[in-house]
Amino acid sequence: MNNEIQSAEENLIRVYNRFPVVLDHGEGMYLYDTDGKEYLDFAAGFAVTGLGYDNKELNETLKAQIDKLYHTSNLYYHESCGEAAKELNRVSGMDRVFFTNSGGEAVEGALKSARRYAYTKGTGRYEFIAMENSFHGRTFGAVSVTGHDSYREPFEPLVPGVKFAKFNDLDSVKALVSDKTCAIILEPLQGEGGINLATQEFMGGIRKICDENGILMICDEVQCGMGRTGSMFAWQGFGTRPDILTMAKAIGNGIPVGAFAMTEEVAKYSLQPGDHGATYGGNPLACTAVKKVIEIFERDNIVGHVNEVAPYLTKKLDDLVDENDCVVRRKGKGLMQGIEITKPITEVNRRCVEGGLLVIQAEGNVLRFVPPLIVEEKHIDEMIEKLKRALAD
Repeated sequence: MNNEIQSAEENLIRVYNRFPVVLDHGEGMYLYDTDGKEYLDFAAGFAVTGLGYDNKELNETLKAQIDKLYHTSNLYYHESCGEAAKELNRVSGMDRVFFTNSGGEAVEGALKSARRYAYTKGTGRYEFIAMENSFHGRTFGAVSVTGHDSYREPFEPLVPGVKFAKFNDLDSVKALVSDKTCAIILEPLQGEGGINLATQEFMGGIRKICDENGILMICDEVQCGMGRTGSMFAWQGFGTRPDILTMAKAIGNGIPVGAFAMTEEVAKYSLQPGDHGATYGGNPLACTAVKKVIEIFERDNIVGHVNEVAPYLTKKLDDLVDENDCVVRRKGKGLMQGIEITKPITEVNRRCVEGGLLVIQAEGNVLRFVPPLIVEEKHIDEMIEKLKRALAD
């Protein structure tokens, strides 16, 4: 296996710190490598595979679409795009949507939409307020509003006019607001930044600041959206509808697709023909995936299942905090949670992989748990046992 990895790395730009595992196939909650070893997956491809692996219904639907059509120019209409847009707007609570290929592209589109809105309105606004410890992607616009110096510094100068406030600190946001503020962008639940959940007061306060000052509110739900926090999108759990919403990852269950959506008011004054585009965005295969994923989510009550099983994960992680000196605290909501540990996180993660458990690291020495949303209590029990072994001296 190591020779296989070495051979592959010789042909790739090395931007990932990969584990020495060559994955071959998956089924449900589990992945298998080329040697047949089984891994319980509590990473879900960075919160992507909400329906788990090898969902037969989704597979067959995608195969059928491949036989029909999987790319056209966006100058021509295809039914799956309109149908997927209608369904995604319905479940996200938004009015208009643009399909992209990734979360980073979705954030780019959201930022451009906010700037275009200000341009059309003639306000002269162009500044963004973003949050410390945020992560919005790796394109120039997305990394410009990402609140981590390590992501930003190698690529400066970045997009101008970005200020960073403290997450969950309304006063720090208010101090940055000016007549040049175009939009405030935040994740309702920060993922890469350490599994930091916004408070009800903060989300409501941001909405009020935006309403009182003519500022657009952008919620980035690329990771925390699509059922993961116990509502279809996290903003719905707070009751604070954004003006622009970004999404990706789980909306396609692994098929590369993202989207940014907006209210009718923003759409009316925002992007016009020629302002934005994506050759592959909204292609028939991706839109078929979105449409089928939403159908399965609703029919199988995936969000209801999240709300049933998440308290069990919460309890088990809280027990881990009580029982282990090296586990400082639990953070998060629903099936997007983390534990802060005092042991070297890279070593713990390596031991997890060796023990057949896949988890993700996050900022602040946090282990992140974002399993497929089909997870059951028995899988949580198995994860806890594997994690305990990885944390043992």
